[in-house]
Amino acid sequence: MMVQSQLLSECSGIRHAFFTRDGGVSNGLYASLNGGVGSDDDALHVAENRARMARYLDVAPDHFLSAYQIHSPQVVVADTPWTSDTRPRADAIVANTPGLAIGVSTADCGPLLFADEQARVIGAAHAGWRGALSGVIENTIEAMEKLGARRNTIKVSLGPLIRQANYEVSRDFIDQFVRENEAYHRFFAPAARAGHAMFDLPGFIAATIAKSGITQFQDLGLCTYADPDRFYSYRRSTHRAEPDYGRHINAIVLTP
Repeated sequence: MMVQSQLLSECSGIRHAFFTRDGGVSNGLYASLNGGVGSDDDALHVAENRARMARYLDVAPDHFLSAYQIHSPQVVVADTPWTSDTRPRADAIVANTPGLAIGVSTADCGPLLFADEQARVIGAAHAGWRGALSGVIENTIEAMEKLGARRNTIKVSLGPLIRQANYEVSRDFIDQFVRENEAYHRFFAPAARAGHAMFDLPGFIAATIAKSGITQFQDLGLCTYADPDRFYSYRRSTHRAEPDYGRHINAIVLTP
């Protein structure tokens, strides 16, 4: 049903999970633990799946929160529950309120969970290439600091995401990164197709975290595209010409 980070599991007073696609009630393309409220899956199935995830983290379903993600650097603070209709537009959430599980949905993008067990501050970020390039990681760390966290005590884990061997991108994509910083060439490897390259999203995320001064970091090393039995993948679904895809939820909570 989920995978965990050893780094975060060592934190007292904190629970977390990178949920896989196993353990839910959805069918077909969405089988089985689809948590995406933005998918075309049966809304009742999605609600039950999210309730199961909430139970795993020992919170009520209405305390299991995710935002309306827009591939942005926007971060919000969660201090009270919201509904699917009132959820904020953002790609990261931070909190210091016990009993509120905060999470992000992914299906190839990078799910990042943050914890400062000493300050009792947590965070969750959706780091696709747009968000990672525009600052969602740095903004999440800064938002945690405003709640009392410190960079030298923040721990960060990167969950399942698409990896370089399966992430072919175009010249326009490459140019967006290189215009930002010539050194970003190092995150691209040659592709079989001329004018294309293979992008190392987890490498870019790890480098961004290191540059931010975070030293306690773990990458779980899992690829969503390469493991269809355990993970949803937007790109894999696109290559298969499927009409939609499921979404994972990756969440963390402070225990009361």
